[in-house]
Order: sequence, then structure tokens, then C-alpha cells
Amino acid sequence: MAHLEVDVVAADRRVWRGDAQAVSAPAADGDVGILPGHTPLLAILREGEVRITATDGATRSVRVDEGFLSVDGDKVTVVVHTATETDAGRGRGR
Repeated sequence: MAHLEVDVVAADRRVWRGDAQAVSAPAADGDVGILPGHTPLLAILREGEVRITATDGATRSVRVDEGFLSVDGDKVTVVVHTATETDAGRGRGR
């Protein structure tokens, strides 16, 4: 099964790194959803929530401020100034 390699980085630390089935993020012009095989993309992010569905089905929610998201092949990189994992986002399937 195809998957995404995801890296979420804040200015002071790596927030999350791993394999995922899907990622959604708050782009400046609307939410964007990323699945394996997505076309290359560079998007400016606004404040909001990045949601990651890991390959094991667990979901992660990370509250972010402004930054950017890059998709190149099946590699997704999210770079923001600050990021906070929400407690609700640390469990399995929501």
C-alpha cells in the first residue's frame, strides 16, 4: 500500500515524523488534503489544525500557526513557527 512520508517541523523542534495514509492542512486559500500520489505542491499555511492519519490508523492533530507545506513525490513537509499537539489528536481513528 502506498503511503506518505510526513515531517512536521516547528522552529524549535521536530513535532512528528512518520508514515501516513493522509494529511490535511489549513492552506491560505482553503484546506488541502494530501493522499499518496498527489501532484507536487507548495502551499502557504494559515493558523489552524494539521491532521495526520498514520498508516496504523492512528490520527494526530497538530495546532499550527503560519508556515508552509511542501509535497514532492510522496514526501510531505510542514514547516511552521510554532506547533502544539492536541490531546484529542493522539488516539486512534476519530
